[in-house]
Amino acid sequence: MVIIAFAPKSSKILPNIFCKNFKHCAVIVPDENGFVMHQFVAHKNIVQIPVTARDIKILGAHGWRFVYVPCELHQPFPPNVFTCVGLAKYAVRFRSPFIFTPDALYKAIKD
Repeated sequence: MVIIAFAPKSSKILPNIFCKNFKHCAVIVPDENGFVMHQFVAHKNIVQIPVTARDIKILGAHGWRFVYVPCELHQPFPPNVFTCVGLAKYAVRFRSPFIFTPDALYKAIKD
């Protein structure tokens, strides 16, 4: 199982201009100690953050939305991922070349 988390806020300038509802997305996978969030920071910089179920509830209280995808995580992540959406699409093997924003990814996965 892979969880795609969608955030309504971002510290980056371009997502705040071009994205409407969701500005960022991250990949969360279960681990033996809880969960691990794969956070896209910059090109060739993906940070793994350990999170618990309590942390996920706190993120949900701050506006994050979660979509559960029943598949295995596709790893290792390639170095040519340029956006958080590209990372999420690669993680769940979602092949749609015209999805660029977290809003479009959320709508495509929810349907």
